[in-house]
Amino acid sequence: MPGIEISSPRTLVRPFEPGDAPELFACISPEITRFMAWEPPRTPDAFEEVWRNWIPSIEDLSDLHLVARDRKDGRCLGIVGVHALQSRKPELGIWLRRDVHGQGYGRELVGSVAAWASNHFPVRYFEYPVAEENVASRRIAEAFGGRIAERRTNPKYRSVVYHIPPVADASL
Repeated sequence: MPGIEISSPRTLVRPFEPGDAPELFACISPEITRFMAWEPPRTPDAFEEVWRNWIPSIEDLSDLHLVARDRKDGRCLGIVGVHALQSRKPELGIWLRRDVHGQGYGRELVGSVAAWASNHFPVRYFEYPVAEENVASRRIAEAFGGRIAERRTNPKYRSVVYHIPPVADASL
């Protein structure tokens, strides 16, 4: 969707466009999908089948797949998702390229996107599902006041679902 650009101190975030696909595909690895419900696409063509389904939901603002880029050099950092955006209980998700893990980008990006959504949509709370073992992602939810509201099991792992209140300021 034109016009969405979310900035944070180190990043710029905007909706996915087809030109982002090669860089995103290069960032996907088994390490980052370990705690994802989906399996990584094996080829660029398989990834195209995935991202082509994103375009209509981005255009109608039902689901946003937002590409995160480093503000200094423009390199692709990963994706932040806001799903069921119109529901008052949108779901947040994030995956980042392996070489930027542990540098605070997850918290910065989730915070800036949640603050943007909180300021543009009537959010009651955000759902943030995360694998029980994914301590780093759990800390992101907890940094923004997230509380465990539910537990789920899927074929790859057990997860908890945090409810995160609307975010007014992402500068935690």
